[in-house]
Amino acid sequence: MPLRNRVTPLSELVADPSRGLVYGNRGCLHDASGEIRRSFAVTRWIACRLEFRGRLRRPLLQPGRYTELFFLDDATAMAAGHRACAECRREDYVRLGVILDYGGADAMDEQLHAERLVPGSHVRRFHHVPLDDLPDGAFVLRDGEPWLVRGASLLRWTPAGYTERRPRPTRERAQLITPPSLVAVLRAGWDPLVPLIHPSAG
Repeated sequence: MPLRNRVTPLSELVADPSRGLVYGNRGCLHDASGEIRRSFAVTRWIACRLEFRGRLRRPLLQPGRYTELFFLDDATAMAAGHRACAECRREDYVRLGVILDYGGADAMDEQLHAERLVPGSHVRRFHHVPLDDLPDGAFVLRDGEPWLVRGASLLRWTPAGYTERRPRPTRERAQLITPPSLVAVLRAGWDPLVPLIHPSAG
């Protein structure tokens, strides 16, 4: 039975046997029995390497410890509102700080939290932007589903990879899923230590 610790671009937690290529957390979301009880526990949402210095935790979802989350790729993690970990992705974290220039992790996390959720709620926040202006790796909402911007195409996200491909419309506005600060990071030519886009994107 798959654990409900796979994260969609919309920040939702789902159960799926596919693990993904990026790891992360947003605090302890599960109870003593391993059931997910909340969508986040802290405002510091991070994305990590799957492997770092041989560290392994078994079993997952231990009582009182952070909930281990998995993402298809870094583009998915960024869309969900997660940023590079300062420990296992130190180079990415430093570059993120240079691009955003928010004055440290706390300020960065506060800004991202305001961009990913409607203030004072747990409701996902979307930003309306010109679709033409978005860089590769950004996610938009179309027909109620997340789609990845990839060149002249949009690719439909699934937990196991990207499937349907559509032409990217021109001269249209879109509901942006990826927080605007992280879109600025993608626009700067983000080349992270973890896979940015899953190989299924082609």
